[in-house]
Amino acid sequence: MIVFWLLLALIGIVLILLLVALVRTLRAPSMKSTYVPAPDEEEALALAGKLAKMVQVETVSVPETDQREKFLGFHRCLEELFPLVHQRLEKTEIDGNLLYCWHGQSSERPLVLMSHQDVVPAEGEWTHPPFSGDIADGKVWGRGTSDTKCSVMAFFEAVERLLAEGFIPPQDVYLSSSCTEEWAGDGCPKLVAELKRRGVRPWLVVDEGGGIITEPIGGIHGNFAMVGVFEKGKADVRLTARSNGGHASAPVRHSPLARLADFVHEMEHRDPFRRRLPPEVASMFETLAPYAGFPLRYVLGNLWLFRPVLLRVLPLISAQAGAMLRTTIAFTMAKGSDAYNVMPQEASIGANLRFIPHQGMEESLAILRKKAKKYKLEMEVYHASDFTRATDISSEAFRTVLKTIGQVFPGCPASPYVMTGATDARFYQEICDHVVRFAPVVYGPEQMRGMHGLNETIEYACLPGAVAFYTQLIRNMDLGHEQPEKEAEQC
Repeated sequence: MIVFWLLLALIGIVLILLLVALVRTLRAPSMKSTYVPAPDEEEALALAGKLAKMVQVETVSVPETDQREKFLGFHRCLEELFPLVHQRLEKTEIDGNLLYCWHGQSSERPLVLMSHQDVVPAEGEWTHPPFSGDIADGKVWGRGTSDTKCSVMAFFEAVERLLAEGFIPPQDVYLSSSCTEEWAGDGCPKLVAELKRRGVRPWLVVDEGGGIITEPIGGIHGNFAMVGVFEKGKADVRLTARSNGGHASAPVRHSPLARLADFVHEMEHRDPFRRRLPPEVASMFETLAPYAGFPLRYVLGNLWLFRPVLLRVLPLISAQAGAMLRTTIAFTMAKGSDAYNVMPQEASIGANLRFIPHQGMEESLAILRKKAKKYKLEMEVYHASDFTRATDISSEAFRTVLKTIGQVFPGCPASPYVMTGATDARFYQEICDHVVRFAPVVYGPEQMRGMHGLNETIEYACLPGAVAFYTQLIRNMDLGHEQPEKEAEQC
């Protein structure tokens, strides 16, 4: 009888909590994202033309290969498109990587605008040739249009226009662009080392990563400025199983491929990595909640109650959202015997891990190593790096980015965002406390599919807004008080 009354009381408490959450949701206003690019057609086409010329210069980067001459060709394209930048800014070229310094009124709070020159290979059958730079159907077509020559074009154009006005920036401005980003090469580290040599410590770095995303979560419609505040770590891992081999006509149990299969099955169905809601992700959900339909708004707007449910359900309904909650592992490569009738003496699989801050590189790899040992697998780790430090979303630097977004993209809500991929921005964490990942262009479903895939495009209507964002951000670097004298060594 006591158990019955306890159960009844528990049910009553749950109902009361659900009712409180319902009342809070009904009282909170429902909101709508209203931002849609509406540029001057002539300006948009002119910018599309510049981006098209940049796309036409093939800049596919190949790991561990000296491709400086190729990228010098791209630099010549930049010189033709942005002559004032090359006449008035101090240019430094290091093995194909670029760094420009624009002397401002102060060196107290330098601003770095960055994105990469290189692109991934373009394979398969494209609607428009991948390096054509065709302008059709309201889009610029080709490899690099959205990842990320669009932002390179936009910040060069912003500086070009400000120079034409005779504008002097409040703070030193640096334009940084590596040619090794797509394979995590040493290009950006060389640029960071050069800034360290000069004694430059940027106040704010803005790279690619986030963007103006159309429907960032299923059920939340419209365009939203998703500003990346940290990146997950990553590692490539090879797991190998060995045996004495043999003829396939008399197979033995626990063969290398069978052990690998058992291992993969357990990792897929019994996820060993802890799920937790980072504060940045919680802030993202709270920001997006008013823009969702009622059921989703009810859940996202009441994390105090539904957090445990979200942790279990999100990975099932959204791979992207689920990746923000835990370390992930993706099995990407496999190799066994070279013949159908031969049992392999050695079989292996490759996997890519992405580390979350609450369970970083060392702990995640230790968990994986323990699981591998259970199935008698050898484990080798390649290219491992831990998660990056999170940018303080209450900092003045982050608020400056949000202020700029509000000025340039009216009606576009802005939210912190967790980068599940990797960018060059992580290298700047060594010398900068405020590194954000935000490309000020619109990424709809088509653009998201095209990045690293077929038929990469960018809608040229969003290009004027991208230029306006970088222009306004440079203007917003004015601290509003008397600046100290510049140090000659800064640039």
